[in-house]
Amino acid sequence: MNKALVIIDIQNDYFKEGKCELVCSKEASLNAQALLNAFRIKKLPIIHIQHVNIRKGATFFMPNTQGVEIHKNVAPNSNETVIKKHYPNSFLETNLEDVLESLKVKELVICGMMSHMCVDSTVRAAFDKGYVCEVAHDACATKDLTFSDKVVSANEVHHAFMAGLNYLFAKVKSTHELLPLI
Repeated sequence: MNKALVIIDIQNDYFKEGKCELVCSKEASLNAQALLNAFRIKKLPIIHIQHVNIRKGATFFMPNTQGVEIHKNVAPNSNETVIKKHYPNSFLETNLEDVLESLKVKELVICGMMSHMCVDSTVRAAFDKGYVCEVAHDACATKDLTFSDKVVSANEVHHAFMAGLNYLFAKVKSTHELLPLI
């Protein structure tokens, strides 16, 4: 059974001086880079997901900006698939499922940004479609959120969403734990 790496939305706007900086985006991107390099060495399928925001009132990932570009730490090679999306779920109105089927992939290693939004939505959709998922928790990043007049730290948000995915929807592991399994 083929295994593929899916890197979600590691784009410039999520980094320092971007329009929506996340907590620990650089560290997460470097862990994603380690996974990317391992998949390249093994010549396993790699899919980059790039969010292009077309929603009215959107403030980041705007078309034709530097912020929408995939970050240099995980920049795709010319032979790697890049799928553009407009929603948190990487399967929604994209050809991701068709690409995975053509590659005969049933196992996914997923990483990216944001933990609470696009990573969560994509992992749950992948599970619903029958894929076996592993999530590299330290190759994901998020931001502080506010709910009911309380600020929830990025660390708490990240851990809550990783805990929610672990067990049923995915096996959530560190990059260090995943690298020997590639």
